[in-house]
Amino acid sequence: MVAATACFKLDKDPEGVLSTNNPFRSTGEIQNYVNQFYETAVRTQDFSMGGGGHIAGSDTNSDNMASSAPVSRTNGALSIGNAAALSAYTRIRNVNFLLNNKDNCDKTGDYNQLIGEAYFFRAWYYYQMFRDYGGVAIVTEPLDPNLEAMQVGQDSRTAVADFILADLDEAIKLLSAQSSSASMRIHKDVARALKSEVALFEGTWEKYHKAKNDAFFDKNITDAKIREYLQKAADAAKEVMDRGVWAIHNTGNPNNDYRIVFETTNLNNNKEVLWYKRYDGDQVGNNVDRYLNKGGGGVGVTSSLVNDYLTIDGKPYAAAVREADQATYGKELLPSVRDPRLAQTVAKPGQKMRPDMPEGLPAPPLVAEGHHLNTTGYAMLKHVQIDYTGNLEAEFKGATPAIQFRYADVLLNYAEALAELDGAGNASKIIAALKPLRDRVGMPAMDFDREYNTAAEYPFKSLDKYIQAVRRERRVEQALEGRRFYDIARWAAADVLLVGWTPQGAMFAGSDLPTLRPNYSELVYDQPSGNNLFLTGSPSDARRYILPFPPASMSGGYKFNTGRDYLLPFQQRLLTLTGNKWQQNPGW
Repeated sequence: MVAATACFKLDKDPEGVLSTNNPFRSTGEIQNYVNQFYETAVRTQDFSMGGGGHIAGSDTNSDNMASSAPVSRTNGALSIGNAAALSAYTRIRNVNFLLNNKDNCDKTGDYNQLIGEAYFFRAWYYYQMFRDYGGVAIVTEPLDPNLEAMQVGQDSRTAVADFILADLDEAIKLLSAQSSSASMRIHKDVARALKSEVALFEGTWEKYHKAKNDAFFDKNITDAKIREYLQKAADAAKEVMDRGVWAIHNTGNPNNDYRIVFETTNLNNNKEVLWYKRYDGDQVGNNVDRYLNKGGGGVGVTSSLVNDYLTIDGKPYAAAVREADQATYGKELLPSVRDPRLAQTVAKPGQKMRPDMPEGLPAPPLVAEGHHLNTTGYAMLKHVQIDYTGNLEAEFKGATPAIQFRYADVLLNYAEALAELDGAGNASKIIAALKPLRDRVGMPAMDFDREYNTAAEYPFKSLDKYIQAVRRERRVEQALEGRRFYDIARWAAADVLLVGWTPQGAMFAGSDLPTLRPNYSELVYDQPSGNNLFLTGSPSDARRYILPFPPASMSGGYKFNTGRDYLLPFQQRLLTLTGNKWQQNPGW
């Protein structure tokens, strides 16, 4: 059946439908059909040289992480020739086929659960398109393969957002309530978590793009509609919170409880994880450990992310103090100095990375063979299974889990929605919601005045203090989980975070880092040619920081185009196929 319902891309040539005139006559048949969507409607965990598009590696498209070359979209280097087919419509067509034939079943057993899953998956596929393309066509039937049927008009942003939220409401109504992720199937709180994310995404997207009067917001949006989205985000998150069955993983070990969540193969009994994809490292595995277990992977964490973590007493990390600490490599990472989530995200000196490295990583491999090279001097620790006994060298033998939704995500959505609605009025609720995240790592509760960063170099120095605080908390709690770019996009913040920005890493000149690995003697820099290390500034500067790629290739920093790159382009073929009922996205 999966093969028979293969293709609908708003194209002239769908590959057909089920051969029977009376499909889905039993819940077993429906379940077999729905199972296909668990393969494509999940965030996957994997890694390739330079990061890749999976959970652990995709923050290279943001200011959190850098590979040896900038990501094309972040750097404004895409062209309309890069436009991809809207392959999500293939999946949507298959979901629609089920939803249009669901009444053939006798509606016993798991019928409601399975139909709820179908509504969730349709919402998910639309949300993936929506984040990258904005307004698309809402299609609720498997269209007949003729040209007239495929000339479907494009719907507005708010229409698509409302459609996604309506599907999620239907899913919430039909899905079962669960208190763990053991079934590995969608349940009510997963749908509520996604609903809070979608509503927060659209509410903030419309608010901030409208404030800049750019080309990316719905011109018919009202402030009341924006508040409606933000309230829906808060309400959906609060419904999860009020059930009282989920909790932040906390065993009383502030220096490990955060990190351990992301490396644990079996999360069935972890009360923080609402839904995840499990890898066994054998039949179903990934390459996260293979690429990252020596501190490399062809990526590095940026100083932009490292500098955003608060001090252990809950204050911004002042530049003068930071520069003094950086003279001793790794001091700035220590949990006695900074928010302990930092040392559980970025490997400090001596950090064990694999079972056969008990002495730990002295410093990142700035000189390395193959995929073990580090690009910034800050090595990713998060997602690495440091005690993994599987095959660390072969491809697709790792078992790092792919977490879809954590309770932390729900708390962050709730806090941000409240801050956007009325930060001052909701201050106590925000503090209470985020306190479990702070408690886990031994950090003081949020204090908006103490944490307010007004330093001249801080990108969000002019933000409302409540919004600034929850944005920082979101960044450090969800660091390196592949969420940062879409946060930047919905905040319309590329102008302050990406445009003209050059990623950099740890202090090299001016610190003891050059002495920490014997093969650093092979590093060549400041030469007319043949360099394998690039630094900021000039040889006479007292402090110089690692650059992930040659400065000549990034003159003037990132070239993100704020009049174009917030959305991706549609293929011209698609516009023609739909009878030009669709409009190309702005700037393309």
